Amino acid sequence: MPNISAKGQAMPESPIRKLVPYAEKATEQGKDIFYLNIGQPDIKTPQVALDAVKNNNLEIISYSHSAGFASYREKLAGYYQRVKLPVEPEDIIITTGGSEALLFAMGSITDPGDEVIIPEPFYANYNGFATSAGVEVVPVQAKFENGFALPPIAEFEKLITDRTKAILICNPGNPTGYLYTQEEIEQLSALVKKYDLFLVADEVYREFAYEGLKHFSVMAQEGLDEHAIMIDSVSKRYSMCGARIGCLVSKNKAVMQTAMKFAQARLSPPTFAQIASEAALETPQSYFDEVIEEYVQRRDTLIQGLESIPGVKVAKPNGAFYCIAELPVSDAEDFAKWMLEDFDYNGQTIMVAPAQGFYSTPNTGNNQVRIAYVLEQDNLKKAVEILRKGLEKYQAK
Repeated sequence: MPNISAKGQAMPESPIRKLVPYAEKATEQGKDIFYLNIGQPDIKTPQVALDAVKNNNLEIISYSHSAGFASYREKLAGYYQRVKLPVEPEDIIITTGGSEALLFAMGSITDPGDEVIIPEPFYANYNGFATSAGVEVVPVQAKFENGFALPPIAEFEKLITDRTKAILICNPGNPTGYLYTQEEIEQLSALVKKYDLFLVADEVYREFAYEGLKHFSVMAQEGLDEHAIMIDSVSKRYSMCGARIGCLVSKNKAVMQTAMKFAQARLSPPTFAQIASEAALETPQSYFDEVIEEYVQRRDTLIQGLESIPGVKVAKPNGAFYCIAELPVSDAEDFAKWMLEDFDYNGQTIMVAPAQGFYSTPNTGNNQVRIAYVLEQDNLKKAVEILRKGLEKYQAK
């Protein structure tokens, strides 16, 4: 048969979804699974977004502008301006999810063989986006011991070569939940200006900052207009993962003109999802206040439960809705499979994401898992107890 491309063979498998066949088999066996592996919130989508689609009387589902509805971009710019980000409608391209925005960014600023420096662990699909663009990921390792804070700038500087085009961060972090401080963002800003690089910031979890802490965006940094590229999405903010609407934001005209070529090549983002996303901008602040309060309670419930399990360590997150936990096992992926294949507690088990896939450095994070606290507190408590019982049996076998 004809050969599959080298690029296709090199595409990494998602650590978040690779265990799905095991979960499907467990379900067939009658097991009830608590899904802690994926960031799919159970928070209700704002009713205003659902109603906008339900009550729409379109007679033709036509293409939109390749950059997205003008009305949506104008309202979205207004949202950013309300949170003190100097974004205008022309600085925005609406994309099919934050994933497409990242692909557009990679395609616009890198050539095959170029390098992008990323603090690890990082969102696993960054590896896939880089592979698709023919780009080399250069990891700089954040430490579990300090909650995955930004590595020293000197560590970044040592990795910069003539092939380095950008530094990519996720803030707040997926999978770590780490929220970068103003000082850390300023340090990165100074570095990319010094070496004339891009700073790409995946800020899709911007609303989810806890303990009274503030999110600091790259778009708010003075003197960074030509360097900053922001990735955003409605998926987590409004619990609209299936809408697949994101955006690419930059003041850099050359970046936006280039990204528009990619946008034109895929014609336009989906119409009904844009309608829902535009309406979602009318969501009252009370929605976010309630959601954040709920996530703080879930986080605290999960962290307290994990810390009560012998041998388990956890890095407490200050943003997003994920944490990285170290388990008393040598191979977290084997343990995760075993929990689905061979274990249940009162007919129930859990699904977690092995953290090894969130690292680019080989043989790193082997004893770690990412846990998404997207379940109600009672279910989180049950999931923690299942994890406790599973570890006891796994270690005894």
